[in-house]
Amino acid sequence: MWREEIHFEGPYNFDSVLMRHKPDPLKQVDIEARSIRVPVVNGNHSQVIDVTAIGTVDQPAFTVKGQTDKEVAIQHISELFQWNISLKPIHNHFQQTDLKDIFDTFIGTPLVLDFGLFDSLIKCIIHQQINMTFAYRLTERFVKTFGYEIDGVWFFPQPDKVATLTVEQLRELQFSSRKAEYMIQIAKEIVEKGLNLQALKMLTDEEIFQKLTLIRGVGKWTVENFLLFGMGRPNLFPMADIGIQNALKKLYKLETKPTFEEMEHYKQGWEPYQSYASLYLWRSLE
Repeated sequence: MWREEIHFEGPYNFDSVLMRHKPDPLKQVDIEARSIRVPVVNGNHSQVIDVTAIGTVDQPAFTVKGQTDKEVAIQHISELFQWNISLKPIHNHFQQTDLKDIFDTFIGTPLVLDFGLFDSLIKCIIHQQINMTFAYRLTERFVKTFGYEIDGVWFFPQPDKVATLTVEQLRELQFSSRKAEYMIQIAKEIVEKGLNLQALKMLTDEEIFQKLTLIRGVGKWTVENFLLFGMGRPNLFPMADIGIQNALKKLYKLETKPTFEEMEHYKQGWEPYQSYASLYLWRSLE
């Protein structure tokens, strides 16, 4: 086993990260120990990485422990938790905007990624048009039925497994027929048609939109959330998201949810960090 200690510039609020992950039944989170156990897949090798905070918001520091592939694992963990992106210039940017108070309240909230690109895309499909509680329940059933467990930590099933599933198998877990078809189709795009999710990182947001929306069941909302939480793209503002609409209604004390035209007006000045505006608006409702 290897162990590495990592320090970087604040602000970075890992305790808020853990609180956001805690409701997910698939996440191994210990609030008191300030730790989370992360499933990491590298090729055909899977391992569990233990991440523990030992620093503060202003001086973040972590211990990272794993079994093998130290350099690759640390690079992956740093990307997942966005340790390689300084939040200070982002925080400073929003000091001149209507979001100043929200950014001050939730200072140091990072844009934490889903633990795998395929996991993220499948989760985006599962979360379509259902509430968060049921989305968590469906995802847990899916992973615990078709995924695998290492040392108490659950791993999503890989594309080659999902591609062999039938709609009937997913229907037994309370998935709709249409949603089951979408999930299986995405896996087949990867296994049979060569869709390389890792290679998408080299493309622009617009190029990824054009590529993924060709897949049945993958629309604008799904791609926006995949870009946000799968890839950590910094400038996404999903205006159709109900949470963001409610947060803007609360922020600007509106009687009804804002129109898209009003939202276009409000978000002026939030580029190139619209993803963080989205994240902090969601946080303002929690």
